[in-house]
Amino acid sequence: MGGCFSKPKPVELKIEVVLPEKERGKEELSASGKGSPRAYQGNGTARHFHTEERLPAPHPYAGTQDCVEAAVCHVKDLENGQMREVELGWGKVLLVKENGEFHALGHKCPHYGAPLVKGVLSRGRVRCPWHGACFNISTGDLEDFPGLDSLHKFQVKIEKEKVYVWASKQALQLQRRTKVMAKCISPSAGHSGSTNVLIVGAGAAGLVCAETLRQEGFSDRIVLCTLDRHLPYDRPKLSKPTCDPGLALPSLGPRASVAKWNSGCLALSQVGCILQSLDAQPEQLALRPKEFFRAYGIEVLTEAQVVTVDVRNKKVVFKDGFKLEYNKLLLAPGSSPKTLSCKGKEVENVFTIRTPEDANRVVRLARGRNAVVVGAGFLGMEVAAYLTEKAHSVSVVELEETPFRRFLGERVGRALMKMFENNRVKFYMQTEVSELRAQEGKLKEVVLKSSKVVRADVCVVGIGAVPATGFLRQSGISLDSRGFIPVNKMMQTNIPGVFAAGDAVTFPLAWRNNRKVNIPHWQMAHAQGRVAAQNMLAQEAEISTVPYLWTAMFGKSLRYAGYGEGFDDVIIQGDLEELKFVAFYTKGDEVIAVASMNYDPIVSKVAEVLASGRAIRKREVELFLLHSKYVCPVLPVDRSEFSPPQPRACP
Repeated sequence: MGGCFSKPKPVELKIEVVLPEKERGKEELSASGKGSPRAYQGNGTARHFHTEERLPAPHPYAGTQDCVEAAVCHVKDLENGQMREVELGWGKVLLVKENGEFHALGHKCPHYGAPLVKGVLSRGRVRCPWHGACFNISTGDLEDFPGLDSLHKFQVKIEKEKVYVWASKQALQLQRRTKVMAKCISPSAGHSGSTNVLIVGAGAAGLVCAETLRQEGFSDRIVLCTLDRHLPYDRPKLSKPTCDPGLALPSLGPRASVAKWNSGCLALSQVGCILQSLDAQPEQLALRPKEFFRAYGIEVLTEAQVVTVDVRNKKVVFKDGFKLEYNKLLLAPGSSPKTLSCKGKEVENVFTIRTPEDANRVVRLARGRNAVVVGAGFLGMEVAAYLTEKAHSVSVVELEETPFRRFLGERVGRALMKMFENNRVKFYMQTEVSELRAQEGKLKEVVLKSSKVVRADVCVVGIGAVPATGFLRQSGISLDSRGFIPVNKMMQTNIPGVFAAGDAVTFPLAWRNNRKVNIPHWQMAHAQGRVAAQNMLAQEAEISTVPYLWTAMFGKSLRYAGYGEGFDDVIIQGDLEELKFVAFYTKGDEVIAVASMNYDPIVSKVAEVLASGRAIRKREVELFLLHSKYVCPVLPVDRSEFSPPQPRACP
């Protein structure tokens, strides 16, 4: 079993805890530890933290004393509910006015760098127009996903009817703020075979669970194990070709760079603009650098396969025989891609895409040659789109009549299919693969049930996935007939202390009358990981996020929010031919999902309405669209009466 860190040696336990501001004034834990959910009975030993163990939080702009202050507008320039980007000389700030108060925040979403001024302001938070992440306007904190980091919050004051913003020059150049976290420096003596929290799976759910525990002040041992050989990485980027500032994570050097990362002192402008997709390298996809995990005491075991879970004795067994006891367990194993069962399935150069190595090999083999993609779902279509610039030919084989038919409907599916055909993609619809033919062991032809023979040097299979839960069959943890792990709103399984999240779970979707669903979205995995962590800490949190996903093909992004399974009608506004449209998916009289292209921020607007608990009726769609055109207008500012930014010393 490999790992980011070697198997722990018995050493003395050293704990460093940095609690968030809101926790510092709370009463110290009692000797029994019953006064706080953070007092764990970890590995049979109660864990308590006292005043001398708590360190003051670092200055948010460590390493600089220079601030800038500028008058950015008149108090009457913004109405309530409006947002505007304003310039402070050293960078831009998002200025927000709500309920008569002004707030100043970082202006770009830390996830992929979207301009938040084009997002949606509602209920004290701003929602990203691209992928739906939400940030509290009073604190800058991340409240809904995707993404891991929050926004910087800047000081605002009003003098003589003018609005002044005061900010660190350094913070103005950053687009992210990592929350303050507790630190567990090393495992305790004699406990190398036990951990307080064990997380099986290092995708979005697992990583967010670990980070949330640290953000909430939890300081005991956390072990994260994964089948991958890499640290947690941004899996959607394996197939989604996107070019935005801040996509790549910086390759951090030794301790000086680690300090910069941990304190949020690396700007997206330092990272650059990198095309992320099938040929991206693992270090470009990493969600956090190795030094981050070391700094916060999150142990990562790579290439570590759990084969048995013993819930009675709270113990897991790995494939290599290593045993690890736990107190709390999160199961986030994800899914395994389905493979072809046809004749010749063992030939070389046939791939499912699960790792950077898979993706890299596909691109390498497809250059100037013939590529076949089996499956016209999101993964298959993203791969096909990307390969059109690399391969000699790209063909797509699909059982349905149109791509995305069950998800986006016939009309939208046909419009997207036409876009692909205009980019040299050949479709073979309503058929399946019957045989893979090889020459000297390597793929040469794909034979279809329609008797058509397609030349192929490389084949990518994207026909769905199944939950990777086979190792749980004899564990006592409930699985449904399809192998999914049922959980409640708190992400708890049928076994106390065992939680589950991510692609392998079914959970009650609050705004669809608690219908049990499986939603294998990147954003949803983030939210479930956080809820699981909060409930490990007895915070009684419930999953309530609105599903949000996106895809990118030929430079165009499609956004989707809601849960549209079982829709019986589609209301389309805009122009499908021009790929500028919004589609509302309805069931009965209610809108249950929305998709759009070139119609931002309509999907984020719908997501925010659904998140508020309000339903959108069919008859309201036109009024909703009309109203949305007037949400958060961006008005010009006459800056002639305002002085240029003035340097100030930070306190």
